[in-house]
Amino acid sequence: MPDNRSSSSHGVTALFSQGRLTTIPRKAARREQLLEHLADTLFQLDRTYTEREVNDALLTVHEDCAALRRYLVIGGLLARTKDGVTYRRIERPAA
Repeated sequence: MPDNRSSSSHGVTALFSQGRLTTIPRKAARREQLLEHLADTLFQLDRTYTEREVNDALLTVHEDCAALRRYLVIGGLLARTKDGVTYRRIERPAA
């Protein structure tokens, strides 16, 4: 059975130019692929991040870090504490 993560990660590279994300996809399925790629490449599972650290990591790929951060939380890839001070990477179960 093929690994969907590796095949979708390959397709995500088309969204980047010179290491920068050119656009945040509007289609939910494509955006989810992008978000999984960002979570996998920018955030470690066993680490807590401040909002500033999350923003700084996301700014390395796109200027709208607030939108990407919000999508990651809504998509269940990052968990945010109620006070919004810290974030943790969440691993989704394999489909």
